[in-house]
Amino acid sequence: MTGLKKVIRHPASCNVLVAGSGKSGFAALKFLHRLGCRVALSDRAQKSQLDSELLQWLADNDIFYETGGHSFELFTGSDLIIVSPGIPLDIPELSGARKAGVEIIGELGLASAFMDIPMIAVTGTNGKTTVTKLIGELLQSGGKKVFVGGNIGTPLADYLLSGQKADVAVVEVSSFQLDTAGDFRPNVALLLNISPDHLDRYASFADYAASKMSIFQNQQMEDAAIINGDDREIMARLSKTSMSAGRFVFGRDMGKSSGAAVAGKSKVNVCVGTDLEEYVLPEPLQESPNRENAMAAIIAARLMDVPRKAIDHGLAAFQRPSHRMEMVGEKNGVIYLDDSKATNIGAVQAALDGMNQPVILIAGGRGKGGDYRLLSPSIRRTVKKMLLIGEAREAMAQALGGDTQIEMAQSLENAVRKAAQWAQSGDAVLLSPACASFDMFQSYAQRGEVFKRAVQRIVGGD
Repeated sequence: MTGLKKVIRHPASCNVLVAGSGKSGFAALKFLHRLGCRVALSDRAQKSQLDSELLQWLADNDIFYETGGHSFELFTGSDLIIVSPGIPLDIPELSGARKAGVEIIGELGLASAFMDIPMIAVTGTNGKTTVTKLIGELLQSGGKKVFVGGNIGTPLADYLLSGQKADVAVVEVSSFQLDTAGDFRPNVALLLNISPDHLDRYASFADYAASKMSIFQNQQMEDAAIINGDDREIMARLSKTSMSAGRFVFGRDMGKSSGAAVAGKSKVNVCVGTDLEEYVLPEPLQESPNRENAMAAIIAARLMDVPRKAIDHGLAAFQRPSHRMEMVGEKNGVIYLDDSKATNIGAVQAALDGMNQPVILIAGGRGKGGDYRLLSPSIRRTVKKMLLIGEAREAMAQALGGDTQIEMAQSLENAVRKAAQWAQSGDAVLLSPACASFDMFQSYAQRGEVFKRAVQRIVGGD
């Protein structure tokens, strides 16, 4: 009997170790404890760094935990290990547990085994959060009770703990979560795009791409796969992949498949059955990549029988999440855009390719192993000047020095001031870093807020 089957059938006789105490780890601990499992926690962080609510819960429930590192014996002596997404899967303790026959899954794989409602899963290098939230709002507009979570911030296990009775669960899924998803089988799976990312964790781009493609591996004939037909990487891999689910393609042309296709600047055609339907997109969703995001979300909503009028209402009411091509100010004909969520090369490419005016680009941060030279065509076409910050600035300057004028900045605030001095009427100052934020900030959101405050000082005349 595998560890997960033992949890489901005989939880009281199962020793489960949760590795990592983030949101998903804490949710898994509480869920497993409620089931009656014997649980323990292992975390590399020091006790002083753990969440106070978690520490209180561990004490109240007399749960064993270790901090400051992982013990080999605890890992190899468990029946099942729930590993948090941030923990590399090749650490010695996990390798030893694998050799000892211990099953290793993630919180997503655990929680999904207990779900009794349809699940829509969204993955891709870029656009996951926008599409996940948009699908949730379209379903709600159609009168459905919806749980929206996963990598977006609320673990699936928290839904099971809450007692909420939803009609549909919409979950954002990262590649790290897919690597330990076990038998996770979404009724509807969306793959938005694949471009280089997280190459500091994966051995190769091929490994990263294979992780994204795995969202389809457990689907059956009655399930649906929604696929970006314009993404060459996805389409090349599909030609070599055996898939059971029905395919719905979105992009410039849906071809002979069902799906969605562009029908003009503001219109898209959608076909999920026998009828071709036309939708008019509101202005914030008319430009790429938001147009493609909207098409994917509309297909998912129609597959869940959301009426057309409800979809129209949901599209009109949708507000894009912060830090994603968000206009935060304008002065003297210059607009300032916060795209701090663009933490990889593909996201910056999409941002630049959607621009219709000259760009002063602020980029840099902590590198993720990608090849910055992939940005060259977009930068040559769109970027008049570039300001670089953070740990990766030298590497970026070396890769892109021949494509545009480049200057270093000591801080994000300094970069905004320099950009404002350079900018002319009709230009856009764009923060789109192509890097993680952790060298200078706690998160991409904090980086975006610092950018906004710096812009407000410019716009306000400070």
